[in-house]
Amino acid sequence: MASEQIGYRGPTACAAAGITYRQLDYWARTGLVEPSVRPAHGSGTQRLYSFRDVVVLKIVKRFLDTGVSLQNIRAAVRHLGEQGFSDLERMTLMSDGATVYECTSPDEVHALLQGGQGVFGIAVGVVWRDVESALSQLHGERVDTGETLVGHNPMDELAARRNKAV
Repeated sequence: MASEQIGYRGPTACAAAGITYRQLDYWARTGLVEPSVRPAHGSGTQRLYSFRDVVVLKIVKRFLDTGVSLQNIRAAVRHLGEQGFSDLERMTLMSDGATVYECTSPDEVHALLQGGQGVFGIAVGVVWRDVESALSQLHGERVDTGETLVGHNPMDELAARRNKAV
């Protein structure tokens, strides 16, 4: 079963990302982080978030906790979406509190640090593993059947796909 067929309901996404349901709902309604597996279609439908969606939710939370404005976070999330979220787990996101920078090599991180401003970084791979660990303790859902998956580790499938591709 491919990981794209696994979705996480709102409460599970909140628990894994460390956010409130109110934040999740607001971010979905305003387009900051929308559920890519299944959006809400009116009253009574359940949003389903992908593993990557939950990683992005946790990144947004980390940036908010460090004081980056929602406007700058929106620009960063939009940029990540334009990149197709490819190689997300190998990325480091840096911010000087105003702008968010994507660094994909140690040289880029070093150049940013040489600017002399106070910066902080988020190693997305660490966030990725945190979310992976949290979701392995929570419930996922098969998109095709609605079957609840208990203690499902989304990375098992990604690792299997990567190994096939090599």
